[in-house]
Amino acid sequence: MFDKKNKQPYTDLLGKTNRIVEATQIKGDIFSPADFRLDGELIGNFTSNGKLVIGPSGKVIGDIVCKNADIEGIFKGKLIVHELLNLKATATVEGEISIGKLAIEPGAIFTATCVMKTTETKEVNATRS
Repeated sequence: MFDKKNKQPYTDLLGKTNRIVEATQIKGDIFSPADFRLDGELIGNFTSNGKLVIGPSGKVIGDIVCKNADIEGIFKGKLIVHELLNLKATATVEGEISIGKLAIEPGAIFTATCVMKTTETKEVNATRS
């Protein structure tokens, strides 16, 4: 009787996190509308409307676009975080960074050019073209 759309709003995905475990290596691009934790290795690009956590054993070589990010592992590439980028003491970050806000714990290695944008909220397009 009523047509239900299969498209889930982001609020339906709250509390649901995708996870790539240690010793897993992915070559290619990842698109995720929900939060994501990476403890393995990604060689490619990552796009999400949610939060990305790169764990202490995680490594990303490529480009990232997301709403928020916590980095404990290694990142090399171009990073666009629309809201908060949080670098933990174990983080190593190299490349070009564009962020809303930045928090760096003592001990983090930050070798990057960094541009802080205004804090207007933008939704990332996490669908394939």
